[in-house]
Amino acid sequence: MNDSDLLATVPIFSDLSAKVLDELLSRMTKRSYQKNNMILMEDEFGDTFFIIASGSIKITRVSEDGREVILAMLGEGEFFGEMSLLDGETRSANAIAIEESNVLILKRHDFLLFLERFPRIAISLLTEMAGRIRKSDQQIESLSLSDAEHRIGITLIRMAEELGTIRQGKVEISNLPYQQDIANMAGTSRETVSRMMKILEDKGFIKRSGHSLSILDYSQFKRTFS
Repeated sequence: MNDSDLLATVPIFSDLSAKVLDELLSRMTKRSYQKNNMILMEDEFGDTFFIIASGSIKITRVSEDGREVILAMLGEGEFFGEMSLLDGETRSANAIAIEESNVLILKRHDFLLFLERFPRIAISLLTEMAGRIRKSDQQIESLSLSDAEHRIGITLIRMAEELGTIRQGKVEISNLPYQQDIANMAGTSRETVSRMMKILEDKGFIKRSGHSLSILDYSQFKRTFS
C-alpha cells in the first residue's frame, strides 16, 4: 500500500478527496524507527502528529513505582501524538517502536490548518478520541474486577482489536508482544502471563506458534472474557 492509499484508510482523513490527500501527504515527512526506539517521551513538548505507515507502536506511561504501563498497541494506519497538538501541553505518554516501523509525520501548523479547512476532520478526531477514552475506561473497570485468567483474556481481546486480523472467526496476532509487555498491559507479572497462557491453550481457547498467537473462536472468546 502506498502512502496516499494509507492516508485514505485513516478514519479522520477518510472523507477527504484524493487531491486533498495528496496535498496532505506533500506536507508530511517519513521517518523510520528500529525496534525499541523511543519515538515520543512523556512530559516533553511536541509539535508533531504521527501516522503509522508500517510496523507497530506501544503507547506507555511509567507508574509511580517505576513500572511500565502499556496503554495501547497501535498498528498500520493508526495515529498518535494528537493531544499535544490540540492543547499545546507536553506529551501525555511515551511511544516506543515494538518492531521496525515507519511513520508519517505532520507538523502542528499544517495539522491545525487542515482542521480549519476541513471541519469534518475535527469531528472524526473527536469521535476517535472519545472511543479511546471509552475503551480505556472499560479496560480499567474490567482489569480492576477480574482474576488473573480474565485479565489475560481481556488483554488478548485488546491486542486482537489493535493488532490482530480476523478470518472466518479466528484471530491471528503475528509478532506477539513479549510476555513482559503483555504483563504490563494486564497489570500482572510475566510469570502469571506464562501460566495463564498455558491454561488458555490447554482449554483450547488459543494456539501459539513461535511469536504468533491464534484465538481459535473469537466470538466465544469474547463472550467468555468480556
